[in-house]
Order: sequence, then C-alpha cells, then structure tokens
Amino acid sequence: MPVIGFTLDYETTEGYSKLPWYAIRENYMSAVSAWGAIPIALPHEPALAENYLGLIDGLVVTGGAFDVPPELYGAGSVHKTVTVKERRTAFESAITRGMLKANKPILGICGGEQLLNVILGGTLIQHIPDEVPNALEHEQKNPRTEPGHTVRIAKNTLLHRITGKDEIPVNSAHHQAVAKVGSGVVINAVAPDGVIEGIEYPAHPFCLGVEWHPEYSISPADARIFEAFVGACGT
Repeated sequence: MPVIGFTLDYETTEGYSKLPWYAIRENYMSAVSAWGAIPIALPHEPALAENYLGLIDGLVVTGGAFDVPPELYGAGSVHKTVTVKERRTAFESAITRGMLKANKPILGICGGEQLLNVILGGTLIQHIPDEVPNALEHEQKNPRTEPGHTVRIAKNTLLHRITGKDEIPVNSAHHQAVAKVGSGVVINAVAPDGVIEGIEYPAHPFCLGVEWHPEYSISPADARIFEAFVGACGT
C-alpha cells in the first residue's frame, strides 16, 4: 500500500483552537485511501522536508485560502488581494523540490498547482478579474460539490490519458492562475475564458497539477485522477 503525504493548511485564528492549528479536509485523504493508499499529514517543518521523503511514496500539495508570495516568481508588485503563509510555502517548496529530485509522484491541487508551476520556473496571474478580460467566475458562489464551469483537456497529455475526455466539468475556487509555464511544463487544461486550469511536467514520471478540486469527485474524471496518482505511487 503506497503512503501518500498531504500538505496541511495552517491557521492562527480562533476556530479549532485558540492557538495555531493545522487543518485538512477529510475528502482529500479519502480520495486516495479509496484506491488503496495510506494518507499521512505532513506538518510544516521545512528543515525536516528531506526526512519526509523516505516516508512517502507520493505527495499531494493541497490548496488553501492564501497565495504564493509574488517575489518567488519575480513579480515587481503585489496585488492588494494577495495573502501569504510563508512557513507553509517554505515547507511545501522544500518537500516538492525534494520529490521532484527523487522522481516520486506529485499531485498539485489549486494553490498546489500554482506553487508547482512557480517551482518549475513559471509565473502566476495575481488576480484573475483584473488581468483576464471577460473572465469566468473562478471563485464560484455555488457549492464546491457542484461544477462551476468546464475545462477543455488537451490531447496527447497525461491528463487526457487519465480521464479519456476532451472536456469535463470542474469546480472552481481560485482567484489566481498560471500565467507563464516553466520550461518543459505542458498546459493540459484550459477554461472557456482562456485561463490555464492544468499543467504537467513530462520529464518527471508523474507530475500533475490541476486548478480545480478533484477530491470532491464531481465527475468520474476526478476519481480517475486519484486512481492514476495512487497507481503511480505504487509502482
């Protein structure tokens, strides 16, 4: 049974505790355990990132209500909507770089896809409504268990081979997106307004990023993403 590591969210506001606390939604982890993997949580300890590499067969970089610091991709200014979690990003960057070097499978979801693109040398749109003319509502108001729009999947990509579809419905919970992809990175999914919704890195055995949240499994394609990811982790 492959062991899958999940990055956690981090909060300092009152909720679960009056002290700082980690969090992750249950459906992230059940999405891999459903396919026979063992999910484990990875606390934000950048100095220990290399130690985690020997414990896990694959990595899921999760999303969250925060952004990749613009200085990491050379942005000259910071949009007023940008919020950061520096320690979380430091850990996620370290563990993702380690997994790339170790040739172990990586799945980046929403903000995890954006971080993956930055690590691979790409840049980000800091706020879609201000940079994409006639943009769709990428922070959908309807529940995340329902689709917000569709994406077109590029043929001859890992994502197309996994889903077997040219177009799928997806949920949408992001205000940023990939702007320029890094060297060797392939765009595998695009929204009707032109916003990049998925990337992959063919030089790596399994390195996939999607802007939506397939852990909600709103279409059969979402489940196939996790099935393929777990399968890659078990080889």
